[in-house]
Amino acid sequence: MTVTVDPVGDRPPTSSAAPAVEPAAHSKPARDRFLDVLRLFVMALVVVQHWWLPVLSVQTQGELAAGSVLSSDGGFALTWISQVMPLIFFVGGAANLISWRAASKRGVPARIWWAKRLRRLAWPVVPLAVVWILACHLAVLGGAPAQPVLVGAGAAGMVLWFLAVYVLVVMATPLLVAAQERFGWWVPAALLAGAVVVDTVRFNFGVEWFGYLNIAFVWLGVHQLGLRYVTGAIGRPHALGLAATGAVAALALAAFGPYSLNMTGVFAAETSNVAPPTLVLAALGAVQIGVAVLLRDLIVAWSNRPGPARMLDRVCPQLMTVYLWHMLPISVVAGVVVFGLGIDTPEPMTGLWLLWGVLGLVVLVPLILPLAHWAVRFEEPPRVLSGDPGLPRVLIAAALLGGGLLTLTVTGLGFGSAPVFGLSAIVVGLLLTAAPRRRARVPLGV
Repeated sequence: MTVTVDPVGDRPPTSSAAPAVEPAAHSKPARDRFLDVLRLFVMALVVVQHWWLPVLSVQTQGELAAGSVLSSDGGFALTWISQVMPLIFFVGGAANLISWRAASKRGVPARIWWAKRLRRLAWPVVPLAVVWILACHLAVLGGAPAQPVLVGAGAAGMVLWFLAVYVLVVMATPLLVAAQERFGWWVPAALLAGAVVVDTVRFNFGVEWFGYLNIAFVWLGVHQLGLRYVTGAIGRPHALGLAATGAVAALALAAFGPYSLNMTGVFAAETSNVAPPTLVLAALGAVQIGVAVLLRDLIVAWSNRPGPARMLDRVCPQLMTVYLWHMLPISVVAGVVVFGLGIDTPEPMTGLWLLWGVLGLVVLVPLILPLAHWAVRFEEPPRVLSGDPGLPRVLIAAALLGGGLLTLTVTGLGFGSAPVFGLSAIVVGLLLTAAPRRRARVPLGV
């Protein structure tokens, strides 16, 4: 498999059986709908599990208890299917390489590329956080109990962990691209080795905080496979090797190692392989990427049909908006059902629980799609956020954006000083990505 790259940098790669040929400056290759399908698949499963996996009930004191299906017997098995975030980092790797190559060919320096990517990453969070923070204050002032409101706001904040990590991914991309061009497969191998060292220290010496270094090693390792895909380095033999080796490693580590069997952490992060990520999650990512590439021809054949192609063209530009905003209707529907109607989540892994999930999604999809269609206007940063900020400003901006997003992830989008502090850090970081205003010189004697 060889891959051609869109010279504009706004489209995923395309593949063909012939050697890659540089397209004419005025032509645009067709989209690699394989990556679009992966995006849609990931976002659909994210929405499904965020409705289906929490176990909600009202306690006698009027507080909302939020447990997880993952804590029930056999619940862990669901996470081996529902944990698909490695795929989105893989897709992100492909998109970042295409964008960085295109910018480099136009002579765009790293600081400007970083600034543009950071703006598009963080700006959509600003209106989301404002809506959530205001809504939480209004709900409590209107008489709603504070504790359930904070549970919903906390869940809405948890989805921002991906953006916090992605700030690191964006900043590392130029370095990772340069390393790939020189060392090829040795780069993901080195990142995997780093994850081995981190888990060894964490579990053998009880240094729990050390495990968070795997945020870099695991997620950048999966992201690096996206870079390899764009270069055409992941053929069928490589994909088969990734799938087989990853499956053996994941099963062996989960069965005989000091790892949880949970691959995701919806209200059960403390018993998962996500916070912090582990070798098991890296192995599962290898399985998913290998299987996806093996199925690529079938996926592309389906997605290039007129009906699926139109659907993907319409839905894919709104998928990140769906990711950011879907917890708002989920929280509203859950609040109405659990508090308003007094219906707790049924016993997990039962027929009634399955019915709960299906009926909930039937209600949620007509709410999420119009909301995303409205909120997609916030994807494009305002014009004031443009230009060359200079290297020091963009580095400070990245630190503020990452810190602000991490703060909102931990504290949620509710009320109090912490969410406001996190949002303020994001706003200041975004302002720093813009070119500094230069004061006009006033002539002497005026």
